[in-house]
Amino acid sequence: MDSRWDGKRAAGYGDDLLALRAYSSRLLGANSDLVLHGGGNTSVKIDGVDLHGEPQRLLYVKGSGWDLASIEPAGFAPLRIEPVRRLAELESLSDSDMMRSLRSASVDPDAPAPSVETITHALVPHRFVDHTHADAVVTISNTSDGADRLRDLYGDEVLVVPYAMPGFVLARLIADLTAGVDWASLRGMVLMNHGVFTFAGDARASYEAMIEIVSRAEAAVAGSLHAVAKSSSSSDEGDLLKLATLRRAVSEAAGKAMIARLNDSDGAVGFAGRRDAGELAGRGCLTPDHVLHTKPSPVVVGDEPAADVAEFGRQYEAYFSRNAGPEHTQLDPAPRWAIWPGAGIVGFGPTAGRAGIVVDITAQAIRAMQAAEELGRWNPPGEKDLFDVEYWELEQAKLKRGGPGPPLQGKIALVTGAASGIGRACAEVLLAQGAAVAALDVNPAVIELFDSIAAAGFVCDVTDSRAVDAAVDGAVRRFGGLDIVVANAGTFPPGVSIDELDDETWSAVIDVNLTGHMRVLRAAAPYLRLGIDAAVVVIASKNVAAPGPGAAAYSAAKAGLTQLARVAALEFGPAGIRVNVIHPNAVFDTGIWTDEVLQNRADHYGITVDEYRRNNVLGVEVESRDVAELAAAMAGPLFGRTTGAQVPVDGGNERVI
Repeated sequence: MDSRWDGKRAAGYGDDLLALRAYSSRLLGANSDLVLHGGGNTSVKIDGVDLHGEPQRLLYVKGSGWDLASIEPAGFAPLRIEPVRRLAELESLSDSDMMRSLRSASVDPDAPAPSVETITHALVPHRFVDHTHADAVVTISNTSDGADRLRDLYGDEVLVVPYAMPGFVLARLIADLTAGVDWASLRGMVLMNHGVFTFAGDARASYEAMIEIVSRAEAAVAGSLHAVAKSSSSSDEGDLLKLATLRRAVSEAAGKAMIARLNDSDGAVGFAGRRDAGELAGRGCLTPDHVLHTKPSPVVVGDEPAADVAEFGRQYEAYFSRNAGPEHTQLDPAPRWAIWPGAGIVGFGPTAGRAGIVVDITAQAIRAMQAAEELGRWNPPGEKDLFDVEYWELEQAKLKRGGPGPPLQGKIALVTGAASGIGRACAEVLLAQGAAVAALDVNPAVIELFDSIAAAGFVCDVTDSRAVDAAVDGAVRRFGGLDIVVANAGTFPPGVSIDELDDETWSAVIDVNLTGHMRVLRAAAPYLRLGIDAAVVVIASKNVAAPGPGAAAYSAAKAGLTQLARVAALEFGPAGIRVNVIHPNAVFDTGIWTDEVLQNRADHYGITVDEYRRNNVLGVEVESRDVAELAAAMAGPLFGRTTGAQVPVDGGNERVI
């Protein structure tokens, strides 16, 4: 592991110790072998004066909700250090009382809540303190003789601390172990099954002590990691219908829609192919805090994913019964990751981001557990230790405070024609309401428009059956299933009378505006049947009820599309899939309505452009967002008992009314 310290950049912070603290913290956070997704914490002690001019030393410690990879000075909570240190003198202290005491020591009511490791940071006399969950160090500590290995590796310059519950219990243990210790002789502490602390009088020394200590551990496990890499082998991709079945079973067990992210890397497939993969992963987590994301163990997927998930739930409930007290409220019994032989590892979460965190954590965990097994035996923290963290008093409090998420959280949506206009608005509204979105369009720009953890763009021409099948499969592979389809892709040709309408134009319009939607529904149907409260929203047109001259192909296609949707409502209904239709009209913020076209149409009616925009019964302008909001509502619980409906979004059209 190489130091990333940039002396020139660090010099730019001058004597600003807090800015230096943030800078070196970001260096740690940028390395996933040290910390992942909010893990780890850092601090700095700064001397100053209070409002009365009296000297005081403040401890600035990483605040809750901040990630080391992106932390800024505002992410550190400033506390008076002496009251914090004195907490370690108590014989016992509940987590809630600890956090209240830490808050009372804060000098900034607007600062974030301080880390649960704040007392430990205060006990270390050095100015800068760094704490990570370095994979290599934790791998060694999770072997059957890990403590001896670590003492042999580091000698007297690193204190090896037995595992203890994070927070006050750990701080109290460290206070006892370091009573009378010469801190100047120590460069760091290794917390068994947890992580590593380093400290020094300046930011660079503390950071580079971390790099050096972790590098030694990496060298010690290098051979084992190499053996793990060689044992990995790729395999054929898993059955996407099986993935969707697994995701549905997990969602039902969780009582809410979940995203499923498949990790089919060589390492994941290689681990999943081990005969002992389930037993190995079932021993526990790389560090106890991972249990908050992964639960104590994974589900192993066989021929019947639903049965496997149900059995996991029974085992989880037994685990809860063995360890719980009257103060505990059981969490849902759904797994958070799966070992799928032949396919890889699957991570589950209520959002794409949360599922991605599980994938990242397990990717590193499986490497560590295999390396530890090669070293001797993978021996992580036991069941009771994991339970104590999973059902931590502070985590239970968060559970009670938590409210409902966005209305479509955990849902997976597919939108066609998503690069512009109504389709783009639909995709954006669905994302805002919590769904993961696969955005399809013939325009390659869709890839850049929708490129995030919760959104993926696919170039797809709906007139090409193979392209449609590939895009739908790609959406399922990315997010684990399909719950919502917004069939929006369309084309509007220049106006022409029937006697001038050529075969090519007619066929092209019908192919996009009608047959293309059939292709999408056909490809999506098997996955929708495995979806969570699945729904289809078809974007048709006012022209179905009130066609106009010069739009024969468009009007006929939209009428056929509406009839297709009605049949789909009848066919899909027994599977619980709702199919509803929206009929927009005069949505002027779409590509077909250029300034020139608008002016020509307004001139045709002898009115201004603004009057033409509002030429409806309500006198309002209809925008893409209006259609999108209704589409999202139709996909959600508000329309949970409605199918086969046709709803206009047109401000009221006299010919339709």
